[in-house]
Amino acid sequence: MPDVIIGVVVLGLLLLATSVRVVQQYERGVVFRLGRVRGKVREPGLTLLVPLADRMRKVNVQVITMPVPAQEGITKDNVTVRVDAVLYFRVVEPVRATVDVQNYSFAMLQVAQTSLRSIIGKSELDDLLSGREQLHRGLELMLESPSVGWGVHIDRVEIKDVALPDSMKRSMARQAEADRERRARIITADGEFQAAAKLAEAAHKMSETPAAMQLRLLQTVVEVAAEKNSTLVLPFPVELLRFFESAAGRAAGAPTPTPAGEAATDAAPAVPAGPAELDGAAAAAAIEARPDQPATLERAKLGEATGL
Repeated sequence: MPDVIIGVVVLGLLLLATSVRVVQQYERGVVFRLGRVRGKVREPGLTLLVPLADRMRKVNVQVITMPVPAQEGITKDNVTVRVDAVLYFRVVEPVRATVDVQNYSFAMLQVAQTSLRSIIGKSELDDLLSGREQLHRGLELMLESPSVGWGVHIDRVEIKDVALPDSMKRSMARQAEADRERRARIITADGEFQAAAKLAEAAHKMSETPAAMQLRLLQTVVEVAAEKNSTLVLPFPVELLRFFESAAGRAAGAPTPTPAGEAATDAAPAVPAGPAELDGAAAAAAIEARPDQPATLERAKLGEATGL
């Protein structure tokens, strides 16, 4: 009799041990009773099962990071590329992820590969290189459609790398170099244009005051002369020649004073005196013969000669 009691107690302990399960915080338990799934999911903690009738399957609800193998395809602008991506997803409905799909991880991997190939064919090379945000949203929408029925939520999907052929890399490098050279030439030309405009404005200002040009020339000479190992060639300023020319013109137009007691060297021959011999016609001829003398001087001479 005591042996029977001991046997019953041992059997009860074994049944209790097999009916007690522990669900971790990052897991959810899906219970099958006699092959039928129970609607209520077991939460984290200690849970009891009916011995010999219940079976529990634990489902991980953590975010799963799944790398998508590189897929080779041809873009919309006929460029062959290899693109790989990474997928982040998690299970939000453990019952569906267990019942509706055999292996949700493998299914998500296959859908991600086919969606990546599809997005490559619909995109251009520039979009794959610079406009990835729109491609990420497009991939996420393509993966959301089947994953909702499997109880899986897509957190995000991103393209990691785009591998280009070597010939395409060289072509893109030449294009970038040509574009940078074009921008450098435009910047240089714009600088030359602005410098020419400022120089023209400065020349216009200096032309109003010739002394300013001379001062600027002397300042340039001082700057060049600071270098001891240079030979300075000083050009003769054109403004100085113009100054001499204007000074000579003013000197030629003004009357030259004649000292007292001396006769002028360039004076014209005096008109012969004698009031009886000179008449009006002779006086007019004398005036026309010396047009360089002022009219008043000729009239004075004529009056003195004729006695008028």
